[in-house]
Amino acid sequence: MHETRAPDGGRRYRIVVPSRSDALLRNFTEVVGGPLGTRADPGVASPGIYSVERVLILLTTLAALVGILLKGYCRVNGWETPTQFYATCYSDFPELFRNRGMAAGIFPIVGSGSQFEYPVLIGLIAGMTAWLVPGGDPSARALAYFDINAVLLAAVAMVTVLVIARMPGRRPWDAAMVAVAPGIVLAGTINWDLWAACLLAAGMYFFARQRLVPAGVLIGLATAVKLYPLLVLGAILLLAVRTGRWRPLLVTVGSAAATWLVVNVPFAAANPSGWAYFFQYSADRGAGYSSAWFAYNLVADRLGWSGLSAEAVSVLSAVLFVLACAGIAIVALTARRRPRLAQLAFLIVAAFILTSKVYSPQYVVWLIPLLALARPRWRDFLVWQGIEGLHWAAIWMYLGQVTSAGSSQHNLDMPYYVLAVAAHMVAVAYLMTRVVRDIYDPSYDPIRRHHLDDPHGGPFANAPDRIRLEPMRPAASLRTSKARSHA
Repeated sequence: MHETRAPDGGRRYRIVVPSRSDALLRNFTEVVGGPLGTRADPGVASPGIYSVERVLILLTTLAALVGILLKGYCRVNGWETPTQFYATCYSDFPELFRNRGMAAGIFPIVGSGSQFEYPVLIGLIAGMTAWLVPGGDPSARALAYFDINAVLLAAVAMVTVLVIARMPGRRPWDAAMVAVAPGIVLAGTINWDLWAACLLAAGMYFFARQRLVPAGVLIGLATAVKLYPLLVLGAILLLAVRTGRWRPLLVTVGSAAATWLVVNVPFAAANPSGWAYFFQYSADRGAGYSSAWFAYNLVADRLGWSGLSAEAVSVLSAVLFVLACAGIAIVALTARRRPRLAQLAFLIVAAFILTSKVYSPQYVVWLIPLLALARPRWRDFLVWQGIEGLHWAAIWMYLGQVTSAGSSQHNLDMPYYVLAVAAHMVAVAYLMTRVVRDIYDPSYDPIRRHHLDDPHGGPFANAPDRIRLEPMRPAASLRTSKARSHA
């Protein structure tokens, strides 16, 4: 990292400029005067009012407004089936508000008779925002519930962008991927997933700063919103094995587990059956929309084959995810240089998405911040987001056909929907292969090309290897070294 003494005597660091480091963005800058000059000193020279964070907040605000505008038809005409699908403005908020008892004053999970298919912190957010809805016409109340949650999610998105921008290192502009991500614009207000992404990003920020207890607390809170942040602990485990540093894993996992219990135990004690409903629902459900299993069942039904039962889907999903994690572990332990935390976290979460029993359109929100940290390359990012946008449109058109019972002649037929699902899976798998290539050849890694080891790795940054497998050299397949460093 290049350090310069600022005129006021403080330390400032030169930041990586996108127009210099990314070929795609360099071409786009021609319309505004070309890339930044070689004599410019970003991060050292004062930018005036146009600081990186202020620009990022402005971009996030504009993206949030676009996202709400895309829901305009439903905000004016109401969220009714099948028009909400054909207008591509579906959101879980009005649906859950009306059909999970919140409009009638039932608090999710702890309320008598509540059956809420989400973890406890989502129940808390859903219930507390329902308290803010004024009385009146049911349609107006559903609109107010959507608007309240949309505004809160816009604020959550801003916090997420700021956290990514402030990650250690010299690349705050990578947070622009999160700020203007088409996936967040299209799917950010479908459900509360952005809350989990924000808490996880904050947890990773504190981990990068080697503040392990706050990191664990935030990861535990994120897991109480959605279960997928728990997978990041698997990335920390792999780095602990590789470096032999176990304290970061134990402190982070212990803090996360304690936080999750503190949040969950009161709900479980207040209403055991309501608290357990989410876990029972997740375990018993079969192939959900847009998963590989659902696409297979659609094709099988069209061709007259046998479909997969809910039990078979559960087993196959779990087995394939375990195998994918084993493959990621092999990558982590055989790479010549220790992988970065964000790279492993992205691979594990992406593997979970590809093998899961369901892929809801809002799950794209899970991967966007992780990709901005793991592989901040705009060309791959935009191609992937374009494909996710096609899938986002395809799922609504397919659901419009299903719920309207209309003929395929006037709707999106099943094969096109299956192709959209396949395209989404291929795009995610492609990103995984690119990240694996970066791991095995760090010269392709946008982060390490700037002479950094792992700015997000916290206690694992610049750590020497304790264990590295070399399968091509059986006589020395297990290397142990305290002195060797791959920094």
